[in-house]
Amino acid sequence: MLEEPEAVITAPLFPEILAELLSLLKSLSADDWQKPTTCSNWSVKDVTMHLLGGEIGNLSRRRDGTVSKAVINSRSELITYINNWNQEWVSVSERMSTGVLIDLLEFVGPQMCAYFQTLDPFAMGGAVSWAGPEPAPVWLDVAREYTERWHHQQHIRDAVGKPGLKEPHYFSPVLAAFMRALPETFRETDAAEKTCVTVTITGPSGGRWSILRKDMCWKLYAGAPAKPNAEFSLDQEHAWRLFTRGLSPDMACQQAMLKGEQALGLKVLEMVSIIA
Repeated sequence: MLEEPEAVITAPLFPEILAELLSLLKSLSADDWQKPTTCSNWSVKDVTMHLLGGEIGNLSRRRDGTVSKAVINSRSELITYINNWNQEWVSVSERMSTGVLIDLLEFVGPQMCAYFQTLDPFAMGGAVSWAGPEPAPVWLDVAREYTERWHHQQHIRDAVGKPGLKEPHYFSPVLAAFMRALPETFRETDAAEKTCVTVTITGPSGGRWSILRKDMCWKLYAGAPAKPNAEFSLDQEHAWRLFTRGLSPDMACQQAMLKGEQALGLKVLEMVSIIA
């Protein structure tokens, strides 16, 4: 059965994952801070600096109205700009102690959490690039920010051997938000009207989502019909890594199960739910 997918409301979760992050960082040893992560060859300290940069940048841009001087005309230019900005910011971490990083996160993090709580989640905002070029509801933009904080914290937890925030309370919203990239992934894929592709993410935090071809467009639904044209199944642990480029499509394919039209099912491996 296909139903309209529910909005992914994440603003109340920001204080919780911030508290988890700060508790984690305060427990790290000097060696832990230098351990490599799977994120852009950054260390734990680098990823922490990236998270701090996200908080400062968001507060400056969203709350305080700072306008970037960059001229961006395409998605490729956006990706280049963000990658360069991220690396420049992370490079500054060499000048900061880990104690200063934690202090700054404790100062700006709660301000960012409070700001997200002030927003109307059902107002229309700007596009979320990986979900498509059209204006998106504010809740999706906020959910995108939530997934950023969740998956980068997971990079740190993986690097230092700490359990991740894998409870459905934290993890289910991540996967539900990521699935908003599915129609965009298939945007240029032609198929007959009423063609349906179902994605099943197994595990306590997973679920089932489908896209249906209608009026020459793909639309996302929650649930699945009795007989989709193609079905792609992957466990939740491999899924979040695939959608954030932490797992290659070839490696994910080895873990996935495909039914029905193979070409349609394999297209899911191209889905990316981050900007860069």
